[in-house]
Amino acid sequence: MSIDLAHFTPGLSLAGGLLIGAAAATLVFFNGRIAGISGILGGLLGSTQKDAAWRVAFLAGLVGAPALAALLGEPIAPDIQTGWGGVLVAGFLVGIGTRYASGCTSGHGVCGISRGSVRSLVATATFMGSGFLTVFVARHLLGG
Repeated sequence: MSIDLAHFTPGLSLAGGLLIGAAAATLVFFNGRIAGISGILGGLLGSTQKDAAWRVAFLAGLVGAPALAALLGEPIAPDIQTGWGGVLVAGFLVGIGTRYASGCTSGHGVCGISRGSVRSLVATATFMGSGFLTVFVARHLLGG
């Protein structure tokens, strides 16, 4: 195994992690809500729209931050090694997984584990294990 030192950015990764933690803590302290993206989006798409303003603001920040970064500097283009069909299938499977797990990696992994939730620990371990297994199968068994 080798590390691609041109793309190894521990400082930026730490800063990103701190910002995610600060956003999650701010949402809990000021709104009493967990920063789980699937729950935030699901609540916005649900039948009651009483708390839509903060949900729209949170989701706009998720989309707006990379757009702003692209305007201020060199845009970061992810290296996705599949076509749109693969991306859509992957997104659909992630959506199914978030429903079965009653939350997504952000809700369970960032917020749930920090609150000491055993359910979140199990869900995050399952998410991670599934991801490891998928990459292994795709790269080593399917010849990808």
